[in-house]
Amino acid sequence: MVSEPGPALPRPLPGAIGLSHLTAYDWEAADGVCGGSPHLHLVCTEAYVVTGGRGSVQTLSPDGYREIPLEPGAVAWFTPGTVHRMVQGGGLRVTVLMQNSGLPEAGDAVFTFPPEVLADPGAYAAAAALPPGTGPDAQAAARRRRDLAVEGYLALREAALAGDTGPFLGFQRAAARLVRDKVPRWRELWRAGALAAAERTGAQLAALEAGEPGHLAEATAFRAAPTRRGGLGMCGRRDEYALPGTTLPYRTG
Repeated sequence: MVSEPGPALPRPLPGAIGLSHLTAYDWEAADGVCGGSPHLHLVCTEAYVVTGGRGSVQTLSPDGYREIPLEPGAVAWFTPGTVHRMVQGGGLRVTVLMQNSGLPEAGDAVFTFPPEVLADPGAYAAAAALPPGTGPDAQAAARRRRDLAVEGYLALREAALAGDTGPFLGFQRAAARLVRDKVPRWRELWRAGALAAAERTGAQLAALEAGEPGHLAEATAFRAAPTRRGGLGMCGRRDEYALPGTTLPYRTG
């Protein structure tokens, strides 16, 4: 039997992306739709790779409202500033790929709470927080959080469908204000993660061009398994990985 290698310091996933597996919530919201908490990311693109079931993702951006079908084999992704809401259609399960591993976990996500909540950082933090664990109290808090996000989202969507993008643009600005103080920490994570990965590729290209492929002597392999299953994320129940460059408590996705 060949034993598996066990390097002490594993490298990040390709491109320093983040990874999780997600099962969309089946809780019904005020509009009769079952699904997750609408939110946006400020600097990270997110992708859904659908591995099972059916559903959709509702998106809201300056170019309007869309509902993108999700079925096995489909891939959907959305850029920073796009509000997205995962909708459960039956057994929906996706693998989530997040740009800039470490930033989403450090708070690069803002819920579509009503304007009065967004205007008060203390009120926002209280509404966004969950108690530890996945028991009844945590589930009830996650559902209240989802419902409050849906409340704000439906107002944004109604205005956008009527041709008024002002409320949506106002939400984007409010989200930016909420995270402004976090930017220095995000810059550190970006430099150590995504930027470092890109710079490493640049150095490898230079080495190959010079005929000196010394970096190939460091070749190896890694393996990871979920460190937490069924965590309460923004969109649904989340299987999480403790990968290099990530800090899990924010439980995005």
